[in-house]
Amino acid sequence: MFKPPVAVDKESGFTLIEMLIVIIVLGILAMIIVPQITVSTEDAKVKTLQTNLSGIRSALEIYYAQHNNKYPGQNDTAGVATSVDLTAATAFVQQLTQYTSAIGAVNSSKGTTWPYGPYIRGGALPSNPFTETTTLVAVAATTSIIATRTIGGTQAWRVFPATGVIFANDSTVHAAY
Repeated sequence: MFKPPVAVDKESGFTLIEMLIVIIVLGILAMIIVPQITVSTEDAKVKTLQTNLSGIRSALEIYYAQHNNKYPGQNDTAGVATSVDLTAATAFVQQLTQYTSAIGAVNSSKGTTWPYGPYIRGGALPSNPFTETTTLVAVAATTSIIATRTIGGTQAWRVFPATGVIFANDSTVHAAY
């Protein structure tokens, strides 16, 4: 006797093996791509840090040349010598971001008494891309530079007002710039 063929219902879709292969291939691609993105972000932060430090250092040298071989932060905003503390850090920022006289006194408006500056526009230092802050700490010139680094610190910059040395204060890897 003749029996008609039995119809087999085939569902369309992926088999378990096909799905596993796709997942494995996507996992391998992710392992290759994710580190590339992370490295690119780190490189961009390093380049931004280098650019910001270069701009600050250029401003320091111009200030030094125009103010009788004194770096900002050595005189407070009234032109009186400061101790190395918050006053020196505040004076440093104000002297770079406002108009100054020959002795370092600051004013928000340019005039015959305040013909110099501002050396950095915007009223603040550029931020450190690793700490995402603009804070600055002034350090005594007799203090060791290495001793003043704060590993993982929250301040963006450390400066020696007497010598004009400024560096990033975020970690041992990036602070060298």
